Amino acid sequence: MTEATQPFCSLIGGQWVAAASGRSFEIRNPADTRDLVGRFAACEAVDAQAAVAAAQAAFDGWRRTPISKRARILNDAAAHLEQHVERNAQELTREEGKLIALSRDEVLRAAQTLRFYAVEGQSWTGETFPQDDPAMTVSTQREPLGVVTVITPWNFPISIPARKIAPALITGNTVVFKPASIAPLSGLRLAEALHQAGLPPGVLNFITGSAAAVGPSITEAKAIRAITFTGSTAAGEHIHRSVPFTTRTQMELGGKNPLIVMDDADLDQAVDLAIKGGLSLTGQACTGTSRLLVMKSVKAEFTTKLLAHMAKLVIGNGMTTGVDIGPLASAQQLDSVLGHIAAGKAEATLLCGGERLAGPEHEHGHFVSPALFADVSSSMHIAREEVFGPVLALIEVDSYRDAIAQANDTPYGLAAAIATRNPRLMHDFANDIEAGTVKINRTTTGNLINAPFGGLKRSSTATFRESGRSGLEFFTQTKTVYRGC
Repeated sequence: MTEATQPFCSLIGGQWVAAASGRSFEIRNPADTRDLVGRFAACEAVDAQAAVAAAQAAFDGWRRTPISKRARILNDAAAHLEQHVERNAQELTREEGKLIALSRDEVLRAAQTLRFYAVEGQSWTGETFPQDDPAMTVSTQREPLGVVTVITPWNFPISIPARKIAPALITGNTVVFKPASIAPLSGLRLAEALHQAGLPPGVLNFITGSAAAVGPSITEAKAIRAITFTGSTAAGEHIHRSVPFTTRTQMELGGKNPLIVMDDADLDQAVDLAIKGGLSLTGQACTGTSRLLVMKSVKAEFTTKLLAHMAKLVIGNGMTTGVDIGPLASAQQLDSVLGHIAAGKAEATLLCGGERLAGPEHEHGHFVSPALFADVSSSMHIAREEVFGPVLALIEVDSYRDAIAQANDTPYGLAAAIATRNPRLMHDFANDIEAGTVKINRTTTGNLINAPFGGLKRSSTATFRESGRSGLEFFTQTKTVYRGC
């Protein structure tokens, strides 16, 4: 069998193994479904339970492993990803659909994340407290939690897992990692890199399969001390409700992210922000721009410029030079986006796009033309529901206060941006907007590896942030030690 037809295995207890049932599922290229990317183990509860048991057995040894050795493994895994960047990037594009240049950037970002935590984890420590007894010292120490579950989405299938797994490992936890079934190969390559770098058996366990089949075994088990999840709000809220109260949770969920365009904005720049933030990843980013709140005085000019820019976008296979937008990641995702577009047509004005693309370049893929809706109000479906596709909703506003009120009129609070030249509005926006990530003259998408990331309201559990040094906090607990002479 070729690698594409031989099922990829799960990693449990340091061994690459098939599902106990022997069953597998296949992943096909969303740009050309004739292209089989691979078959993967269709794990079930018995496989998930074995992964949890392996992580539990490995915990004591790993927590006692010197921090310098843990750091070396992360650095060696980063080197492995960098050495195989072209293979990994091509696989990422074939399984998820994004442009090959973006895939290369994502693989390298994952490597950079491993290196960041290899350094930062070595300075993550406790404090010593002054007090009045000269015969006593009082200090805190950071300790790992134990077995943690990492559940990640398909839209950033290697960088999001890296930013969760790296801080978990460097702080001494063991991990059960389940990637999204739409794009599991990139997560497998990350697990492979860490395995090749010398991670002891059971420290990282990688399983694939449906959420229904393996989810309860890796979220509700008593051995699981923490769950970090990125995905839909509905799924995250279900996990949060179902786990024991002693299990720590970190949920990064959906968004309905606004870009406010003020009347003093550079409109060409604002259009660029809308295109890059809302369409460049085929709209498949939790931080993607979805709502355009545009001042009435510049709406007509902004709309004309935006339509002209959208008309020039090239839609096609992410491996092809000159393509601006790739396919949606799956047939299910295509159906979902088309359903949202149909709902939008019933309540707003579709100015362009929103069509399933056919023809020789598109007939075997999940392609839709980017859509722009106008005459949208904040109460409409198209302005309230997360679409997760290349769909923009244009809402007219007549003042900064009106824009803020409508921007905040959502159950989500992940990311938000404003386009303005006014320093006072820049200052006010950072304070007035209800979002965990605030951008000024920048796209709603994108965040630094060394800066905290997370949302407000229903976009997050709003407890522990990801990324940066804040990302280490979730995976550790504090013990206070009083030591007398």
